[in-house]
Amino acid sequence: AQQSVTVASPASGASPDLLPHFLLEPDDVYIVKNKAVSLACRATPATQIYFKCNGEWVHQGDHITQRSTDRGTGLPVMEVRIEITRQQVEKLFGLEEYWCQCVAWSSSGTTKSQKAFVRIAYLRKNFEQEPTAREVSIEQGVVLPCRPPEGIPPAEVEWLRNEELVDPALDANVLVTPEHSLVLRQARLADTANYTCVAKNIVARRRSASAAITVYVNGGWSTWTQWSGCSTSCGRGWQKRSRTCTNPTPLNGGAFCEGQNVQKSACTTLCPVDGDWSEWSKWSVCGAECTHWRSRECSEPAPRNGGQECHGPELETHNCTSELCSPTAPGAEDLALYVGLIAVAVCLVLLLLVGVLVYCRKKGGLDADVADSSILTTGFQPVSIKPSKADNLLTIQPDLSTATMTYQGSLCPRQDGPAKLQLPNGHLLSPLGAGRHTLHHSSPAAEGADFVARLSTQSYFRSLPRGTSNMAYGTFNFLGGRLMIPNTGVSLLIPPDAIPRGKIYEVYLTLHKHEEVRLPLAGCQTLLSPIVSCGPPGVLLTRPAILAMGHCVEAGAEHWSLRLKKQSCEGTWEDVLQLGAEPRTELYYCQLEAQACYIFTEQLGRFALVGESLSMAASKRLKLVLFAPTACPSLEYNIRVYCLSDTQDALKEVMQLEKQMGGQLIGAPRVLHFKDSYHNLRLSIHDMPSSLWKSKLLASYQEIPFYHIWSGLQPYLHCTFTLERLSPSTCELACKIWIWQVEGDGQSFTINCNIAKDTRFSDWLVPDSEVGSPALVGPSAFKIPFLIRQKIISSLDTPCARGADWRTLAQKLNLDRWDGFRHGEGTSAPILHSDTHENGAVLTAGPSPSPHPNATPLPHSHVSFYASKPSPTAMILNLWEARHFPNGNLSQLAAAVAEVGKQDSALFAVSEAEC
Repeated sequence: AQQSVTVASPASGASPDLLPHFLLEPDDVYIVKNKAVSLACRATPATQIYFKCNGEWVHQGDHITQRSTDRGTGLPVMEVRIEITRQQVEKLFGLEEYWCQCVAWSSSGTTKSQKAFVRIAYLRKNFEQEPTAREVSIEQGVVLPCRPPEGIPPAEVEWLRNEELVDPALDANVLVTPEHSLVLRQARLADTANYTCVAKNIVARRRSASAAITVYVNGGWSTWTQWSGCSTSCGRGWQKRSRTCTNPTPLNGGAFCEGQNVQKSACTTLCPVDGDWSEWSKWSVCGAECTHWRSRECSEPAPRNGGQECHGPELETHNCTSELCSPTAPGAEDLALYVGLIAVAVCLVLLLLVGVLVYCRKKGGLDADVADSSILTTGFQPVSIKPSKADNLLTIQPDLSTATMTYQGSLCPRQDGPAKLQLPNGHLLSPLGAGRHTLHHSSPAAEGADFVARLSTQSYFRSLPRGTSNMAYGTFNFLGGRLMIPNTGVSLLIPPDAIPRGKIYEVYLTLHKHEEVRLPLAGCQTLLSPIVSCGPPGVLLTRPAILAMGHCVEAGAEHWSLRLKKQSCEGTWEDVLQLGAEPRTELYYCQLEAQACYIFTEQLGRFALVGESLSMAASKRLKLVLFAPTACPSLEYNIRVYCLSDTQDALKEVMQLEKQMGGQLIGAPRVLHFKDSYHNLRLSIHDMPSSLWKSKLLASYQEIPFYHIWSGLQPYLHCTFTLERLSPSTCELACKIWIWQVEGDGQSFTINCNIAKDTRFSDWLVPDSEVGSPALVGPSAFKIPFLIRQKIISSLDTPCARGADWRTLAQKLNLDRWDGFRHGEGTSAPILHSDTHENGAVLTAGPSPSPHPNATPLPHSHVSFYASKPSPTAMILNLWEARHFPNGNLSQLAAAVAEVGKQDSALFAVSEAEC
């Protein structure tokens, strides 16, 4: 019911003419939790003041009243307070809010105050929208939205950066919008932080989840450096320039620079030519001062391209004898004429004598037995014949049954007549009592432990591999021999007379694994062959031995700079030979063929073939090999794809490793040409029957980094594809594996992988037992019989103007020129093609119909190397032995020698007819 309010009588002194006015009106208030709030109002002149809440009068007993008098006006002042509790507000249901107002009375009337609303304050826990993590590029704009939780009164919003308050007044790059979003006008590296939105009111303070802002920087290339100097001081080389991804450097996951960081370009440096003197001029006429002079010029050749000037005097002066400086006597001109005529006569006599000697030398020609094709052809066949027939050239075989042997006298004296070489009946090498050379026949099984024990006492033993699986060794004397490491393509040929007579050497040949020897590579260099040691180091050889080993260089050497490296006694690796250039020393030489290189060396040691690409067109041969388990007890099944250098030794190591792991070879290996394009090798598996198998690989492909492959120092590089059978009864798998170089223009192909439960190891590799003995001593190590070898050497070593000498033999055997590598600029260049022999494909050279504009002939051929040796024919036959053992065709060699003999006979017949 409406409460009635009794209005009291006006207080004494009140002005009856004034309406009350409020000095203090009630304000809006918020109830926090359960605390009551107070409302107050003050009015003058007022006789009574009461609160009215939501249209109802507040009980008089709930008012707290204070009365006073305004000192300035003397009017009465009245102040009233009430308290509002949470229960009072909650009793009001509906949409209407709880409000209160004051009503003041005076004698003149009433006055009402403003309404004051009483609300219950709160702040909910969950944000309507929280900021999220972002990754932005530098200088990019960023907006972090934030919608605070619902609350009364509405929440105020502030931002924290790494728990520190963000003040837009202090940072012009930061802005907080009316919708409470944080705006970064341009992202800076310093803006990388955790950002938190904070909402608060009188009730509570709420924090959003932190949002991480990462400001990344994409890499940018620096400017190119200047081109480096040409790599060679003479002839064709290369130069390069580089740039770095530092402008700017990638930060916080920014993208790395795209493109190449190194550029290479071919260059040519003019070779310096040192000056040399011409011949001295004739002495001048003796002068009046009894002196005469002569001069010469620095013109043969004149110095150019920075070459050195001639050293020595240009003018030479001598005193004349007393006769010459005296007055000229009558008849001196006649005396000079007579002296000149005598000198001319003497010269003519000398020329005549020289001509006679040359004619006699030509008439001698080739020995008849070498020119006789029938003897050579039949003599090369190792057949037996009765000892009574001594006129047959090659029927007597050396007897190696005795362990003590020697060599007596000359095996092949030069014949002056057409009679054929006569051999005594009996053994080629007869036993000798005094001064004999003992020859120990090698037996690795019986002598392996003794040899390693003796070798372990040497200082160089520490750098050799342990065990004998990749080692061959034997004891050799002047007869020579051969060492071979089975199934690796690595061998060492010690020709006859390479070891001095009276010396016996224990020689070893080892193949190193990559982890055993550290070969430092600089720049874009890559290892192209196995690392092979032969020794002991420091051995004195009178003839070059030939070390054969495989390589993985793909033909096209205008893109390569190839070097032969040798490790010194101090352990450093040195360049001893640059292929395609003039040798700096006669101790080393190398013939490079399609898949093997043959190194002539007079010093044993540790060797490796290293290359550096001159352009991105350079490529290496990789051999891709697939293996899978022979048995699969679990549901998982692994297919391993190996990426190896295309050399026999690398394949042998993987085969041995997989045998230990219980793997089986799937199909024949494939060859991939891997280019120097800085792109990775990518592998993926496809076309698996989804109803039987599934791949456990999370990505769609796998990659092998470019530098892991290109360096050649990473052994056993492979990718594993893990598959899972959906049923234990599944025992067959058919799929395809794609292999290609990413973004390169090289090869890409598919390998079909078919695995059945009866799959076996492929037998394309020759078992070790079928290769033969790793060490062969004496004549058994050579295809050419010793007597025939010596006869050919003695017949062809002497140069012949008609060409019937060792040069023609080298040409017939295709051993007179380089087979596969051309550099420089010029005119006519050979073109490479492949001739298939019984020993495999060998690159040979022929004329090119359209020569490359940058191709030139080689600066030298093998002929210059052969000519630098005491016996060029021996070098040719040694190389033939190294290339064609053990399956060389002696008939082809005999036919080549026979053609040389026929050529000589025909020319000799013509010369006789002309005479």
